[in-house]
Amino acid sequence: MSRIGRVERTTKETTVLVEIDLDGTGKVDVSTGVGFYDHMLDQLGRHGLFDLTVKTDGDLHIDSHHTIEDTALALGAAFKQALGDKVGIYRFGNCTVPLDESLAQVTVDLSGRPYLVHTEPENMAPMIGEYDTTMTRHIFESFVAQAQIALHIHVPYGRNAHHIVECQFKALARALRYAAEFDPRAAGILPSTKGAL
Repeated sequence: MSRIGRVERTTKETTVLVEIDLDGTGKVDVSTGVGFYDHMLDQLGRHGLFDLTVKTDGDLHIDSHHTIEDTALALGAAFKQALGDKVGIYRFGNCTVPLDESLAQVTVDLSGRPYLVHTEPENMAPMIGEYDTTMTRHIFESFVAQAQIALHIHVPYGRNAHHIVECQFKALARALRYAAEFDPRAAGILPSTKGAL
């Protein structure tokens, strides 16, 4: 059974293609035109062991907002599509990842209900290259809205903006990987007392 999601999204602002294989090996081919964002999506694929293709052509002559947002929306939709009926998965996952002086704690529930809790240190540097650091929360908001998952991300401390953002993506990758993996003791069982996720 292949768990692959593929989403194409076209607006007047962006053209986005996302393909994700949840049972991959971490092979990543990403190009959004925003270097640091590409780096973060690479972390997501490699540490989640997702095969991930992202091709975005956006209105970067304005700024990177539409490119980043629409990519995150398409990624969330593709992830949801790839999950399928969720029968036999663990459903819940969590991971804590340090990156030098920074620490990210991520917990996820593949619940079918979108909800985001996100905290990170205040007074971060506003930019990492061409990446606006205020977009990090918006990426997760957009992803959650389309993936229909509950996502809690907490960065209790950190100093370097690059490290603060990167450890979030690494921890998210692992938490999603653990939640989406099949539980050998729950084959054929939907992990919900409601009978639906």
